[in-house]
Amino acid sequence: MFYTDLHCDTLTHAKKPGERMCNNRLQADFLRLKAAGCAAQCFAVFLRGGTSADFYEYVRLFNEQVAENSALCASVLSCADLKAAMAAGKLGCILTAENIGFVRSGEEAALLRSAGVRMASLVWNDENALAYPNLKYAGGAPDFSAREGRGLKPLGREVAAALDGAGIIIDVSHLSDGGLDELLRGRKIPLVASHSDACALHSVSRNLTDGQIKGIAGCGGVAGVNFCNDFLGGDDAMESAVRHIAHIINTGGEDCAAIGSDFDGMPPQRGMESCARMPEFLEKLSARFGSRVAEKVACKNFMRVFGAVCG
Repeated sequence: MFYTDLHCDTLTHAKKPGERMCNNRLQADFLRLKAAGCAAQCFAVFLRGGTSADFYEYVRLFNEQVAENSALCASVLSCADLKAAMAAGKLGCILTAENIGFVRSGEEAALLRSAGVRMASLVWNDENALAYPNLKYAGGAPDFSAREGRGLKPLGREVAAALDGAGIIIDVSHLSDGGLDELLRGRKIPLVASHSDACALHSVSRNLTDGQIKGIAGCGGVAGVNFCNDFLGGDDAMESAVRHIAHIINTGGEDCAAIGSDFDGMPPQRGMESCARMPEFLEKLSARFGSRVAEKVACKNFMRVFGAVCG
């Protein structure tokens, strides 16, 4: 069974000396992803307060790394590209952006499309000019019991509209409850939570409430379950992730659940130490849900969203 993964931070680390995207000591690389059956991996450019120049340096690195390994992988800009990569037996590489707080206008946001970006989030864990995060602090430390009700800022509304218009998927995994409420109101264009788990199973602010899951499903979007035990609430990421996927299916339907590992955005997690364990995870999905639903969760749900928004 093939799978798609909506989020990893491998690209962020590939800039460090000695680390490359093809073969590395991290949790994911081109070789292991392809061997694990990954049809498409979303590689995020992550910035925490960086500049536009910093962002485009990562874009350059991504393109360079994919081009250097063209026998193994291919850049994916459309569903046609993804199908071509799968037919050629290559790993599809999708460029995404985690935290576009450096963007200063809707026009600038729309230009991300021409840079190859096909999914973007407005904010990470720190407030920026666009939005508020779903993480709050108390006494300088994260307070995962508190949820943020403030919505999008005016520039965030402009940028979100521009992303929709440009055919870039909006990712809400780090967005405040108020911001997500705004985006979902009357929404017809699918959006995604690329790497979020279910709040009903583990009550932390990074996780989606049942109402949010239903809202994402209602616009045709998906929620990609991540493998971080801090958010899953267990000590075995593989077993816990299956439970969270079951809850998302039960709440939002079988078209709503997906995979968003967050590999290399967290330390190795017990039960899902690296992408090499993905074949075992896919077997568990098939055993729990049957092959038809498991294939939706693993690949087809996100491919549907990708085609609907990105073309």
